[in-house]
Amino acid sequence: MDNEQLNMLYENLISKVKSYNPHVHYKIIEKAIYFSEKIHKGKKRESGEDYFLHCYEVAKILVDLKLDSHTIVGGLLHDALEFDVKPETIEKEFDKETLNLVSAVTKLTNVGNNLTLDDEYERRAENIRKIILATAKDIRVILIKIADRLHNMRTLKFLPEEKRKIISKETLEIYAPIAHKLGMNKIKAELEDLSFRFLDPKKYQEIKEKVSKKKEEREEEVNKIIRSVKEKLKEHQISAEVNGRAKHFYSIYKKIMKDNKKIEEIYDLIAIRIITENVADCYKALGIVHQMWPHMPDRLKDYIAVPKPNGYQSIHTTVIIRDGVVLEIQIRDKEMHRQAEEGIAAHWRYKGKEQDKKFDRQIVWLKEFLEWKVNSQDAKEFVESLKMDLFQKEIFVFTPKGDLISLPENATPVDFAYAVHTDIGNHCKSAKVNNVLVPLDYTLSPGDIVEIITSKSASPSRSWLSFVKSNSAIIKIKHALGIPIEHNPKKNEEKERIKQERQKKFKSIEFRDGTIIFEGKSPNIKIPKCCSPKIGDKIRAFKSKDGKIVIHKANCINLYSYDFSREIHPEVTKEKNESITIQINVRDRVGLLAEILHEIAQMSISVKNINTKFGKNDLAIILVELINADKVDIDKLINRISKIKNVENIIV
Repeated sequence: MDNEQLNMLYENLISKVKSYNPHVHYKIIEKAIYFSEKIHKGKKRESGEDYFLHCYEVAKILVDLKLDSHTIVGGLLHDALEFDVKPETIEKEFDKETLNLVSAVTKLTNVGNNLTLDDEYERRAENIRKIILATAKDIRVILIKIADRLHNMRTLKFLPEEKRKIISKETLEIYAPIAHKLGMNKIKAELEDLSFRFLDPKKYQEIKEKVSKKKEEREEEVNKIIRSVKEKLKEHQISAEVNGRAKHFYSIYKKIMKDNKKIEEIYDLIAIRIITENVADCYKALGIVHQMWPHMPDRLKDYIAVPKPNGYQSIHTTVIIRDGVVLEIQIRDKEMHRQAEEGIAAHWRYKGKEQDKKFDRQIVWLKEFLEWKVNSQDAKEFVESLKMDLFQKEIFVFTPKGDLISLPENATPVDFAYAVHTDIGNHCKSAKVNNVLVPLDYTLSPGDIVEIITSKSASPSRSWLSFVKSNSAIIKIKHALGIPIEHNPKKNEEKERIKQERQKKFKSIEFRDGTIIFEGKSPNIKIPKCCSPKIGDKIRAFKSKDGKIVIHKANCINLYSYDFSREIHPEVTKEKNESITIQINVRDRVGLLAEILHEIAQMSISVKNINTKFGKNDLAIILVELINADKVDIDKLINRISKIKNVENIIV
């Protein structure tokens, strides 16, 4: 590549940087472009293009995210050390900050050429661990790596099929979820679509063709709707951008799997987005939209009032535009839109107090994960744990003052207490949820208002380890109790106990049709957290390369990351003597417990365990564990107990 071409590439790049960063470090970017082209000169990619152009495209993605000069330079030089450039050369030609970024994203090299598939997976696992550990020190490391992966996925078609599948599976399981966690929705969606394209080309093409057939008809209708919305907003003096957004193919596929529908039955393939000037206009626009068309109340989501755990804010509503045809409409202001598209990259650029809070909230999951796994010696184990953490769902709950706290799904008041402050967790005595006294193992729901009651004399209980969900809570409880933190889950007493309890349900028995019945003891059966199949669920199972059986729900979005030639055909049977626990909130009085037990006995129901907890003002919680729950008419039982004097409510 001659100097004239390089000058043109530099000018194109620097003009984009100047549009958002008037203090751009011109010289270091210019030097990095020429240095990168020099060290890659004569080297070609599988596509036949100059290798340098890959580095340049990575830098362009980072520029689109409006990142700083050193991050852009890190993109241009991200694989310089893999091309025999010495670390001291990078530091001498640029600076220590550049060297740190480049070193962090440099892949670990292979020893020898005759690598087995297991060697390849091990190497990739080590690289992922290296990247994640470096990201804890500097978030820009993962931003460079995501940009590198995005361009690699855009040019993946030139690689052999086996390698395409390995890289796509890794992207779908690791990089797309990380982008989602960091709020980088635009990049996350493209990574998912590209992975889907190579993991299941047939299904991808089928969805693409069917969407294309409907495209003209749908776009014409959506354009009419956009025009009418613009007119209505203008009538009410609301300044806003209104545009249509086609849903991504992988998003459509997930909807097909989740709702068990054919693509012909899915109408909302295009969403309308309204981008206002401020928050107040978002709610005004929502009112106008609801005046124009009837809406579906169960699909109205206010992520402005309660943001998603990754910081995403918007109002989602679904309106019925004609018989049987629905349309999703998203409403947000300009700042929310910028952060929804760029995620943590947007937060990183700005250093105000409020932005720093949002930044911390978006990477707290990573800090907690690393606190839990930092000493893990096995790279594959590290990556498997990372996958589980990435797919773990989160919820937002509130403090009594209205502050948002992000917790894992099914978290308890103890998780909440430790998320607020370690001292609050260590001195937690009891808890209220929505002003009602609850047990400490109570399962929190999104939007709950949680209040922790502390006492100087209170201290953590070992029993808490059996029900808390967050890694940070486990670590803090163990620290307070003086229990060593074991990073190998195979030796972790609590995790091993839970694993054994879960696997008691399973036994592998072959029939001619390949069906597997699950009961009794288990072989090596893995149950991923992404969908957590339970007794009675429709499932699909795959035999992994290490001989284990991996079980997912039949509609799990991660099914297409598996090799379908390894699928087996199981079913889940009802577990005998399945138990169920009901929570009865009461105002205590003499003889109340006896009356409750009498009603249970009248229905010939066996009681396995009873636990009673008392609060202030005669409030009490009675937890009753019933066995043979599959034979219990639970609605009838609740109706009978509800009629007893002083019973406030019952939770199943």
